[in-house]
Amino acid sequence: MKTRKQKEKESEKLREELAQVSTVILSTFQGIPAEQETVLRRGVESVGGHYRVVKNAVAERAAEGTAAESLLKGLIGPNAISYTAEDPVAFAKTLAKLAKEIPAIEFRAGLVEGRVVSVDELVALASLPSREALLTKIAFLVQSPIQRIAQALAGTARNLAVVTEEAAKAEKFAK
Repeated sequence: MKTRKQKEKESEKLREELAQVSTVILSTFQGIPAEQETVLRRGVESVGGHYRVVKNAVAERAAEGTAAESLLKGLIGPNAISYTAEDPVAFAKTLAKLAKEIPAIEFRAGLVEGRVVSVDELVALASLPSREALLTKIAFLVQSPIQRIAQALAGTARNLAVVTEEAAKAEKFAK
C-alpha cells in the first residue's frame, strides 16, 4: 500500500502532466489482461500519449486547476485516463483502434482542446482524416486553380503558336 507521501508525489506528477496536455480521454480498464494492457500503453505512447490507471481521488486532486478539472471531477467506478499534448486526432484514432482490438476498453468521456466531449464526439474525432491527410487535401485544393490558370495560359500561347505557324504556311502558299 502506498504511503500518503507517495500518493501526494503521484498526484503532483499527474498534475504537472495534466497541466501540459490538450487531450484527455477517460475510459474503463476492467478485464484487460496484462499483455493487452502493455499493448495499450505502447500504442498510446507511440502517438506521444500516456495511459494511467489512478484512483479517482488522486485523479480529481491532480486535475484541480487544470483544463481537465471538469472532466475528472466526481469520478465513480474504476477509470483509466489517457492524455497527450500531441495531435488529438491521431491520439483518438489510436485509442479507437486499440478499443476495437481490446473490447474491455470502453470510452466514458474526453477533453479535447479544453472542451469536454461525449463518447460520440470522440468517435467522430477518431474518424477524421489525419492532420497530414488534411494538409495534403488543402494543398491540392489550393494548387488546383493555379494549375488550371497555368494550363489556360499555356493553351493560349500554344494556340497563338499554331495560328502563327498556319499563317506562315498560308503566306508561303499565297506566294
